[in-house]
Amino acid sequence: MRVRSQLDMAGAEHGSSQTSSSLIPWTSLSTVLGPPYRWLKELKTEERGLYLIHLLRACAYHVAAGNIENADIGLEHSSHLASRDGDSMQRIAAYFTEALADKLLKVSRPRLSKALNSTRILSPYEKNEVQKFFFDICPFLKVAYLITIEAILEAMDGEKMAHIIDLCSFEPAQWIHLLRTISARPEGAPHLRITGIHEDKEVLDKMALELTGEAEKLVIPFQFNPVLGKLENLNLESSGIRTGEAVAVSAVLQLHTLLATDEELLTRNSPSVEKNLQTHFHMDQHTLREFLEKDPINVYVASPDSALSLSASPKMGSFLNSLWSLSPKLMVITEQEANHHGFTFMERANGTLDYYAALFDCLESTGSREPKKQQQVEKMLFAEEIKNIIACEGAERKERHEKLDKWVLRLELAGFGKVPFSYHGRLQGRVLLQKYDHGYNIKEENGRLVICWHDRSLFSISGWRRN
Repeated sequence: MRVRSQLDMAGAEHGSSQTSSSLIPWTSLSTVLGPPYRWLKELKTEERGLYLIHLLRACAYHVAAGNIENADIGLEHSSHLASRDGDSMQRIAAYFTEALADKLLKVSRPRLSKALNSTRILSPYEKNEVQKFFFDICPFLKVAYLITIEAILEAMDGEKMAHIIDLCSFEPAQWIHLLRTISARPEGAPHLRITGIHEDKEVLDKMALELTGEAEKLVIPFQFNPVLGKLENLNLESSGIRTGEAVAVSAVLQLHTLLATDEELLTRNSPSVEKNLQTHFHMDQHTLREFLEKDPINVYVASPDSALSLSASPKMGSFLNSLWSLSPKLMVITEQEANHHGFTFMERANGTLDYYAALFDCLESTGSREPKKQQQVEKMLFAEEIKNIIACEGAERKERHEKLDKWVLRLELAGFGKVPFSYHGRLQGRVLLQKYDHGYNIKEENGRLVICWHDRSLFSISGWRRN
């Protein structure tokens, strides 16, 4: 049974918006769920999945409310049902349980949490490799890049000099496709420059080697301009826009990370909620619980600084202003279609469980032919994102996904206007999706595109230009 179906059933039973402890009888939790656990092991697959969903949501509630004892007992029981090697629900439950446990540890034992997490940080190269696995297995990024390339080709029609700025330059395949397409134009190829941005020099060196080699074969005037660094520290003047160049920008799953730097700027001189909680915890665990239970949803996780208004995002605003100053003919943005930047922890937890349930389901469907890659994507990509959303706060929480309507408003406020995708570009995306499981589809929303797994929107693609 698919995870999303189990989530729907769980929502039907208890109401999708319910976050209270009534999801599970927690009043005498140690008695109800106490050892020897045998009855948990004897649950049928469907029963186990539904139970895990209720258990995880209830655990999240108690983590949020500061009910340390109940959260600890609940996480112990979920660990007996969850498994990285089990079915889809067991696997996502395993990573979700680890993330909630990490959240609990960050509050109660921050030094121990820091020591444990310091050994699990992925290098930029490892991140790049697992992103490639995801690119290979699932069609989301392939479709996003294909639609991006088609839109850029249309925008650059008739231009003599073109400059593409790739905000996350890790995969040469899409730009090789662009080079081959423009080389076949009757009027000849424009002089093309690609500025590739990445935090790993080896990745950029490989991009430069492959793209330059392909351009030489096609006899195209081409230059690759590598920029080593993170997006948050990027100076767009280093891209060196020249007079007469038509500029296009590709931003795939990157812009949301700037929201973390905004929070860092706004809270640098203010004590965080977690620091306050840690102080309470070390003074007296009962004092902490009493303090939090006064307003369990909004006192603890409730990260007021994460509920930034669109106009109060200095780093994001500054970066978008820099992009606007380049006068791009086209900017294509791909982002996760999810709300993981909500005001309360329960919003984030419920949204994360729902979103990644769909990703685990589609990966199960399309990745089963490559089990090793599937396992790496789940462990090194999805699990790390889940942990970042659930367990981290402040500048550490990079995965601050927002839905398309917020991006539309933010970009319009920054002076950008929408660029609808052509029929040809949309058709290309749909043709590519037809090669995969029938569960994938593309929806069009006011000239913008959303890639879905069945009825669940997972990634948005939108086109923009300077007004």
